Amino acid sequence: MLAVPGTLLTLGAGFAFGLVFGVALVSAGSMLGAIAAFLLGRFVARAWVARRIADSPRWRALDSATRHDAFTLVLLARLSPLLPYNMLNYAFGLTAVRLRDYALGSWVGMLPATVLYVYIGSLAKSVAALTSGRLDVGWPGRLLLIVGFIATVGLTVVIARRATRTLRDRLAAEDDATSERVAE
Repeated sequence: MLAVPGTLLTLGAGFAFGLVFGVALVSAGSMLGAIAAFLLGRFVARAWVARRIADSPRWRALDSATRHDAFTLVLLARLSPLLPYNMLNYAFGLTAVRLRDYALGSWVGMLPATVLYVYIGSLAKSVAALTSGRLDVGWPGRLLLIVGFIATVGLTVVIARRATRTLRDRLAAEDDATSERVAE
C-alpha cells in the first residue's frame, strides 16, 4: 500500500516461517495491502484522475477492457513482471474492475511470485543449515533442493512471459476496438 517493494519481506518470511506458513502469511498480507490500495484508488482518487485522463484513448481502452474481462486482465497483469504490483493496486481502483474480480485475480496472479520468493527464502535457510553441518540430507536432498529451485524459477519465467504477451495482445485489441468506436 505504501509503494514499498515486498520482495525482501517475502524472502524473509520464507527464511523465518518456511514455505507453507510463509506463503500463507505473505499471501494474506499482500492481499490486505492490495485491497486497501485498490479501495483508496477507487474512492479517494478516481474522480480526480478520471477528469485528467478521460480523453486518453489508452485509458478508455483499459477501462473498457476491465468492464468485459476484468478477472483475466487483473490476473495477466499480476503475472507480468513488467508491471509493478504497487502501481497496479491503485490503477485498477481507477477502472471499472469489481472488487471481487480484482481480489481473486490478484490473489491467483500474485501466488506464483509469492511461492517463488518464499521458496527462495526457505531455501536460503536450508542452504545455511547444510553448509553449517546442522542438516545432512545427503546428495538426494541436495539434488532435490537444486531441481526444485530451477523448476520453480523456470515455471515462474514461463508464466510471466506468456502473461505479458497475452496482456499486451488483449490491450492492443481493446485499444483498436475503442479507436474504431471513437472514429464512428
